[in-house]
Amino acid sequence: MKTNYLICFAFMPLFLVGCAQMEKSKMSSVPPGSQRSQTFKKTVTKTLSCKYLLFLPEGYGKNRQRWPLIMFLHGAGERGSDLKKVKKHGPPKIIENRKDFPFIVVSPQCPTGDWWTEKVEVLINLLDDIVARYKVDKKRVYLTGLSMGGYGTWSLASAYPERFAAIAPICGGGSRIMSLRLKNIPVWVFHGAKDRVVPLKESEEMVDAIRKRGGNVKLTIYPDAGHDSWTETYNNQKLYDWFLEHRKSRKTK
Repeated sequence: MKTNYLICFAFMPLFLVGCAQMEKSKMSSVPPGSQRSQTFKKTVTKTLSCKYLLFLPEGYGKNRQRWPLIMFLHGAGERGSDLKKVKKHGPPKIIENRKDFPFIVVSPQCPTGDWWTEKVEVLINLLDDIVARYKVDKKRVYLTGLSMGGYGTWSLASAYPERFAAIAPICGGGSRIMSLRLKNIPVWVFHGAKDRVVPLKESEEMVDAIRKRGGNVKLTIYPDAGHDSWTETYNNQKLYDWFLEHRKSRKTK
């Protein structure tokens, strides 16, 4: 027995050295002084969540009708965990007194300290969930938001242009490179000329970039409005009529 133990201990260093060399070869298959193609693969599991308001219009569910949907992104002042804040502006405010509003309305809430531009993955997965569980007309999904939500509208639409039939960013902005992916989506932009929080040029630059690519975009400037260019916009029935004029097509990719 002692002899066997001695043999095992004698070969142990060689075994450990061999294992170390094998691990080293796994870590790097690129010889020094050369360049080789490599592949990275890793499975990542994550949990996405957010609080949101959901509005279903009167008449929903009475037949097989599928409904157009508006996703609304609020501004920085409505962040937090109290969903009542989300009802302060825009469609969530309007539908409190308009039960016949002809859209399904999804209004997520951004946590305190976060930004919609950082929540694109959450938003698109929320939209997927709503579309899967409710009678949504996939060809008539619209996106709008104000201020921080205006920035979020530009970001989400440029990341997933194939998902939206039309968008309406209000007093927001984005990167002009986004225009490459937005050129096939109808866009209606709104901004106040006297906005000191988000300068008008933020919207103008996006509109100009899309126009240069031949996109379908228009800009409404309120000459006497400051940062609040959303109240007049969301109170205007023409916005909702304009949304309904557009259906998603294959060209929106």
